[in-house]
Amino acid sequence: MPPPPLPLGRGRKRAAQTFDEALDDAELIAVRAALAQGRWQSVRSLLVHTGDDWDRRGHRTAVLAKEPHCAPWAREWLLAEPDSADAAVLLALALVHRALRGKEKPDPVREACRAAAALVPEDPTPWLGLLVLERALGADEDVVRAFDEVRGRYADHHHAHHLMVARLAERVGDGGPDPLHEVYDFANWAAEQAPADSPLAILPVVAHAERYRVLAAAGLESTDPSASGHWVGRRARLVMKAAFDWWLEWEQDGHPRRLVDLNFLAHAKSCEGRGAEAAALFHRIGEHATPAPWSYPDRDPFAAFRAARAGALGTA
Repeated sequence: MPPPPLPLGRGRKRAAQTFDEALDDAELIAVRAALAQGRWQSVRSLLVHTGDDWDRRGHRTAVLAKEPHCAPWAREWLLAEPDSADAAVLLALALVHRALRGKEKPDPVREACRAAAALVPEDPTPWLGLLVLERALGADEDVVRAFDEVRGRYADHHHAHHLMVARLAERVGDGGPDPLHEVYDFANWAAEQAPADSPLAILPVVAHAERYRVLAAAGLESTDPSASGHWVGRRARLVMKAAFDWWLEWEQDGHPRRLVDLNFLAHAKSCEGRGAEAAALFHRIGEHATPAPWSYPDRDPFAAFRAARAGALGTA
């Protein structure tokens, strides 16, 4: 029996403090609501319409897969259309999130991702699902293998690079100065390999924030990012300036995950003390805050975002 529909109503206070991973994708938001009511046909239409825009397909599938009742609805879709690759991919990613919540065993979920990938050899999305799983539960070689599968299909995959940076940032360094950590080299390499207009230009900023998360959690940096000094060294300033200059020239209004990048960049500029530059970014972000990096290392992301925004806009 299919699960009951989710309640439509939400308290105003709770809604005001809920991060929406759909960001500003109005089509995705509407289809997610339809899926919550069991109307998987809307998902089918959305994914057909998305086509081979791999960043957008990955973003939309990943967001839908996190819905609490996505797995049973995806199974119902597969019962109706057994040959649907989109249904198989959606189910695989839904199972990934169930595994991360301890509701599925990882090995069968890995097999579901690989089986879905076999149905659509050109699509990086099933491998993105596997990368999400391995980033949390797998060994380093499993993470690298899944990332290589994604990158082999779409070299500039935004979400995959963010996952890889987050995992690399957690690796123990060789004891040298932190600017020599491998995550910085990886992020710089990826940004240099990408086309000039690729949002991977922001990846070195993401690497800086992810490394701060790890260092602060280990007690090696202040838990107040603005007081840590992590963003004011010469290398950090060069990274932040290059990323901000790229944004001024190449801002990707149409990229499905651009607001993720804008949040990382606004966070960096706030921590760097560059209020005017941060203000420009906050204007573009609007209300579309993301948990990362405002929660780093262990902060209330809503409070951190609002305080930084108020400081930059002069409304504190």
